[in-house]
Amino acid sequence: MKSSFMALIIVLALPGLVTTVYAVESAPTQAAELQTVTLDVQKMDCPLCKITIRKALEKVPGVASASVDYEAKTATVTFNPKQANLEALTAATTNAGYPSTVKAN
Repeated sequence: MKSSFMALIIVLALPGLVTTVYAVESAPTQAAELQTVTLDVQKMDCPLCKITIRKALEKVPGVASASVDYEAKTATVTFNPKQANLEALTAATTNAGYPSTVKAN
C-alpha cells in the first residue's frame, strides 16, 4: 500500500506584494520493505508475560509492530530489515528473560 501526503502552504500578501504558494509532497511509504516473522517464545508462563515481550521487541530499532499470543507462545513481528535483523529480535526477547527462536513455517 502506497501513501503520500501533500501539504499546500499559501502565504497571503498585502496589496502590491506577490502571493506565494508552495506544494510539498512527502515520499510514499515503502511498506514493501517491511518483513514479518513469527518467533517461538516457549517460556511464557503467564498472560502478562506478553506485555514484557512486546515492549522488548518494540524497542528494537526498525520494528514497526509486535504482537504476542500467550496461548500459542508466539510473537509476530513486522520490521524493516535494513534496520533490524532476526538476531536482534531474538536477542531482545532473550534479554527480557524469554528466549525465542524463529518459527519454521
